[in-house]
Amino acid sequence: MRLRALAPAKVNLALMLGAVRADGRHRLVTVFQSLSLADELELELAEGQAGDSVSCPGVQGENLVARALAELREAGWGAPPVHVRVHKRIPVAGGMAGGSADAAAALRLAVALDRELRPAGTPLHTQAGGALVARVAAALGADVPSQLEPGLALGTGAGEVVRRLSPLREHAFLVLPAPHALPTPEVFREADRLRLGRDGGALDALELELPRAFAPGSQPPRALVTNDLEPAAVSLCPWCGTALEELAALGAEQAMVSGSGPTVFGLWWGAGARNRAAEARALLAERHPRAVVCEPVDARFAAAALT
Repeated sequence: MRLRALAPAKVNLALMLGAVRADGRHRLVTVFQSLSLADELELELAEGQAGDSVSCPGVQGENLVARALAELREAGWGAPPVHVRVHKRIPVAGGMAGGSADAAAALRLAVALDRELRPAGTPLHTQAGGALVARVAAALGADVPSQLEPGLALGTGAGEVVRRLSPLREHAFLVLPAPHALPTPEVFREADRLRLGRDGGALDALELELPRAFAPGSQPPRALVTNDLEPAAVSLCPWCGTALEELAALGAEQAMVSGSGPTVFGLWWGAGARNRAAEARALLAERHPRAVVCEPVDARFAAAALT
């Protein structure tokens, strides 16, 4: 038996930065949107294997999927050992929460595996149920909870307090991956150096304003589709500034750094948005061969499937 799930990348359609909290994280008010650009995860039972294992060809270092499985085991998850293979398509350290998306997809796969293996009435402490998965996701990092159910969502706290939102007006993205990575902690340190954060009162007001501005079927006001971390990313990676200018010159209605960067995206709204993004991609193909046209997606796109 093999289970498969997609792990969509995300962009922040809005990212407003606050002060550092007592736990060392910055307060954020943000709007996440999942994209059709996605990693693919495959989970299969590993008969005869002593424990879980994870492979992610081409990516070195600690994998958040392995941490997710370990946390599930620590919490009492009782499924047989599994092997998870991650097929990467999301830029690594690119500000698109690829590692967090993979961890969230692994948690969804654990729930799906239990559905296949566990008879009705099995004690919940041996299963990857909703409350357990939510607890593990929150422990893994601020971006993981928002990716458990891909789609459009408001994030508050440090991004880990998630409120689901309904889809916006038709829109499409042209994503330009950078030729190198940009570690998130460096960007936040630069943002602090540049004093980009907003005061608590401003963030309180934005927590109320953003759900209304990002109402179902709407196109949010341009002033609220913004990323407070963008100047810090551009300061550390001038490539970002050049890429933003290229997208604007090709007709993107908005051009933004994704999260902490250095990935950059252009945004087109309304009927035919995908076609207009594709036309811009064709003009940028020589300079940006890894550019990809994306659309917004929701949880149905990412659901686990039995293969």
